[in-house]
Amino acid sequence: MSQSTLFVEVHILQSLPPSNVNRDDSGTPKQAVYGGARRARVSSQAWKRATRTEYAKHVPHADRATRTKRIATLLAQRLARPAAEADVGLTGEQADRLAAALLEPLGIAKSTKKDDQSAYLLFFGKKQLDALVQLLDGKAAELAALPDDDLKNEVKKLAVVQTLSTGHPAEVALFGRMVADLPTLNVDASVQVAHALSTHAVRTEFDYYTAVDDENTDDHGAGMIGTVEFNSSTLYRYAVLGVHQLRDNLTDAEETRQTAVRFVDAFARSMPTGHQNSFAHRTLPHLVLLTVRTDQPVNLVSAYEEPVTGVTGLASESVVRLADELKAVGETWGDKPLRTLATYTAEGDKITDVFGPSLPFPALLDSVDALVGQWLADGEIAPAETAQADAR
Repeated sequence: MSQSTLFVEVHILQSLPPSNVNRDDSGTPKQAVYGGARRARVSSQAWKRATRTEYAKHVPHADRATRTKRIATLLAQRLARPAAEADVGLTGEQADRLAAALLEPLGIAKSTKKDDQSAYLLFFGKKQLDALVQLLDGKAAELAALPDDDLKNEVKKLAVVQTLSTGHPAEVALFGRMVADLPTLNVDASVQVAHALSTHAVRTEFDYYTAVDDENTDDHGAGMIGTVEFNSSTLYRYAVLGVHQLRDNLTDAEETRQTAVRFVDAFARSMPTGHQNSFAHRTLPHLVLLTVRTDQPVNLVSAYEEPVTGVTGLASESVVRLADELKAVGETWGDKPLRTLATYTAEGDKITDVFGPSLPFPALLDSVDALVGQWLADGEIAPAETAQADAR
């Protein structure tokens, strides 16, 4: 039977050394109480930005997205390019005026603090700005010379809103966009990201540090002193990609397939950068588990409602707990994923029985590529048992 939805879930277990990757307004590593115990927490916003930054490393600059209040400035810069590059070539003042007129239909009023900024951040593709320039059809100078009212009337004839509502870059298609003043610009996110939580209870510690004044030889004391808070943790991270929504946002099946694979890669490799120079906390996961479903996503954080209290380390017990939870959810709810793929370093028959054999991470990405491609082409994915039988 054809399926209308496809969810690719990413479950990750990853240990961080002493670090402060995501802090609150007082400088304390973010925390949350879960299962009656205080846990380390990294907000979904922090990890989404880290994922988006990681994703963008492998995208040509012109194809990237940006989130900024300076859309008018960026558009004006394109309008002011020499005619040989953009067939426009306006003066700075003309470009600013025309850019403001083009953006007026979006309802993003200028900030009360800075004239060159909109009132809020807008997430859009750099190619979409180029498309706005192309709307002018070489008549930029002619439009820029019009009186204000005439310019406003001419701009109304242009498909400004439609241009920013189509041709989304992959980053916008993944993470979505909300424009309160103009709902037609909204893009439903195809990715949901949970706050990362430690699988165990944590305690915040303080690093007392000093800095020496190299040129002050008369004073053997510190030139400055300070403290920074930190903790260490084994985190459970979870994200789900709705491939059906991604397909709707991008419209192109091939781009959808590539974007799905690149998202899994970027999410697995990403890391928030808070205090990174002080702690060098960049690690790779112990486990990357993918579950493929067509009914509904299932966050497995309930595996850690009772905190892990490993004596010889926390990672290995956390992996076992996750395997137990995945199996229990499937048996209790009759809600087994269509496919389970995993990359891990842990050992044990139980883990292999539930997750399947460990795949090298590049092979796991190849499997995602094949599964998403199959769903896009056929509208369904055969359960693992059926696929294995067909292979035999």
